[in-house]
This record gives sequence, C-alpha cells and structure tokens, in this order.
Amino acid sequence: MNKYMLKSLYTTLLLFCIHSFAWAQEDSVSSSPRLTIGGYGEAVYNYNFYSDNVFRYSHSDRYTENRGHGRVDLPHAVVMLGYDFGHGWSVGTEIEFEHGGIEAAVEKETEETGEFEQEIEHGGEVALEQFWVQKSFGRHANLRMGHIVVPVGRTNNAHTPDRFFTLYRPEGENTIMPCTWHETGLSLWGHAGAWRYEVQLLPGLNSNLFNESGWVHNGSASPYEFRPANSLATAVRVDFTGVKHLRLSLSGYVGNSFNNDITTVQYPETSRYYGAKGTVAIGAFDFEYKNRFVTVRGNMDYGHLSDAALISQRNKNQTTMTGNPYSHTPVGKEAWDASIEAGVNLLAWAHRIVGEKRLYLFGRYDRYDSFVPAAGFDDVEWAERQVVSAGVNYYPLPQIAVKAEAGMRLLKSQYNNEPFVAVGITWCGFFNH
Repeated sequence: MNKYMLKSLYTTLLLFCIHSFAWAQEDSVSSSPRLTIGGYGEAVYNYNFYSDNVFRYSHSDRYTENRGHGRVDLPHAVVMLGYDFGHGWSVGTEIEFEHGGIEAAVEKETEETGEFEQEIEHGGEVALEQFWVQKSFGRHANLRMGHIVVPVGRTNNAHTPDRFFTLYRPEGENTIMPCTWHETGLSLWGHAGAWRYEVQLLPGLNSNLFNESGWVHNGSASPYEFRPANSLATAVRVDFTGVKHLRLSLSGYVGNSFNNDITTVQYPETSRYYGAKGTVAIGAFDFEYKNRFVTVRGNMDYGHLSDAALISQRNKNQTTMTGNPYSHTPVGKEAWDASIEAGVNLLAWAHRIVGEKRLYLFGRYDRYDSFVPAAGFDDVEWAERQVVSAGVNYYPLPQIAVKAEAGMRLLKSQYNNEPFVAVGITWCGFFNH
C-alpha cells in the first residue's frame, strides 16, 4: 500500500468518524422533540400542642397550659412543564401554589346597601419557581438561562416530598435560608465521570428583609414587580456519586446584600454605613445513602453575614409607615443548622411479594440557630432549637406516599417545648417520559 492510498484511507476514516459523530449527536438531542408534564403536591393535617400566640416566647409563663391548635394545609401544589425542541434546546417551568394559592372574589353585600366588595377568601402564594431555557452541549456542559432553583443546601437541591420523610420541608434549612430558593440568573452545569458541578450567577439578597427569626430566609423575596439586582452573587454545587448508593455534596453561596433594594443610598464617608457590603457567605455539606433497605440523609450548613450590626441598626430604624414591607428586627452575624434522618424500609425483605410498595419507619433530628448576635446585640435565645420526630412513610406506588409524624420542638428551659403530630398524603411524578 503506497502513501497515497494510505492517505486516502485515513481521510475516508476521518470523514466517516466525523459524520458518525454528527449523526449520533443529531439523533441524541433532536430526533424526538418531547413534551414533559409532571408535578408534586402535599395535603397535611397537623395538631400543635402549644400556643400560637405571638407572645409565647416573650411571656412564656402565660402559655404553659395552652391546649394547642389544629390546622389543615396544602403546603405545595406544583405543575411542571418541559419541552425538548431538539438540537440541544429545551425549556422548563415550575408553577407553585403554596398553601392553596390566593383566592380573591368580588361580592355584592346585601347587608351594605348592595355595595360591591373585593375580599380575600384564602391566603397563600402563587410563584413561578422555575422558568428557563437551556442549551445542552453534551453531558459535560449545559447552559441554563432564566428563573432557576439555587441548589445550596440539601433541601433546595431536593425539595420534592419524596426526598424527605417529614410532612413539611426540613425545618432548619427552611428557616435560615430561602427555601425553595429560586432566582433569575445563569447556570452552567454538567457531569464529569462520577462528579456533577453547577455554577450560577444570580442577583444578591436584600438585607432589608433579613430578620432574627429567619436570618436571610426572606432576602430573596421582592415586594415589587421586579427583583432588585444592584449586587450580583455566585452559587456553586458539586456532587460526587462514585460510591454505590452514596451521594456526597458541597455547596456554597457568596454575594453582597446591603443597598440591594429598590432605592439605593449613597452614604458619605462620614456615615457609619459608608463601605458596608453585607456580604452573605453560606457553606453547606449534605449526603444521602440509599438502598432498598435503608435511607440515611444529613446536612450541615453555616452562614456568615458581614456588617450584621450595621444592618441590624439600619433595619430597626427603617420607616414604620403603612405598607412598609421591611423587617424591623436585628439579624444575626451567623446562622447554622445540622440534621440527620434515617428510615428503614420494613417491606424490603418481602419485595418479591409486595413489588414496589415501601413502608419506612423513620426518625429525624434537627438542630439550628437562626440568630447568633453581632457585637452590641442581645442573644435571641428562642432562635436556637432542636427538633426530634419519628413516623412512617407508606408508598403504595413509587409516586404516592402516606405520611405520619410525631415530634417535639425543644427550646431552652425558660420557654415551653412545642410537641406536634401530623398526617398527610403526597405525590410526585411525571405523566409521561
């Protein structure tokens, strides 16, 4: 075989490989555009054996004998829609109705000379939790643009009801961070072997909405028709799944929050607020071990807020005019949470008989503090809590769970502990794949 024939053969093989690769890419991403419909939801009844009075912490001695109160709730009802346009382009949406949504009506009041009145018949929230366009370049790189979930912490990354045993989302993370945390921004994510990474560019939180009971939980909200974005922030998550049944994850967030509001103030050098940034830094570790017999999940979260004393003073001095949406309480310089839950599938040993049915007996422990005070501020001791609970999750089908839970919120000795029970039903799944 002479060199010309060899060159021709190499060229033919090269062209064949190029065309084969292009054909495979085209077939994998664009041959079958697809509509995806799914969602999840929860219906809950709970009875709290303690007072719900707003003064139960400041005057705890007055509420030691309270009989408690019951509630029914629809914590979340979510519709998810997605469509694959092909050629690597897809869209996804998630519309969430929290606590039944908002019901408003106009009624004609016969008792008031036939006047029309607009009434709110039911409290709740309707939120567009996700709305994004994605371009996939392959397994290693995907660019998502629009309204996206911020996967910092375990719960934000796994917020559907089949990813935790309790009736409500785990309390610690749901207290100190936005949950489910969703922002409008950019996300670059992909896989490399057993690793998954995600990097996001987002608007920063708003320190005017921070408070003592929830640290930065409300900071991603906006009472306006738009989200202030004077400061930008970054979120990162890395997952490792190289060990069978085990996932290990690290996530974090950093961004400035001071003056990130509808009106910015240019403070002079003589002002105490000059140079304040209100940098929010969050670091989180979480894991999950799951096989047919047992499931164990846990997390540790730590957050730090710079200039917490200045932000606390500024928030306390904000106007109290009617309609002001801001907090008037101090905010901690730190917040933290640690939790673990474990469940045993009592039907795992009979899987050949019961099929996909599962019955978990679980226990959970959560400890968190939403207010570690800055210098010059007194501690808010009721903000540090422990929550102990146990219960069952029965799955007649993989998509449906009947849950029951009993537990107690343990506070420091000068306060009353808060026992509770809850039962409910949840579902999570897709109608087509």
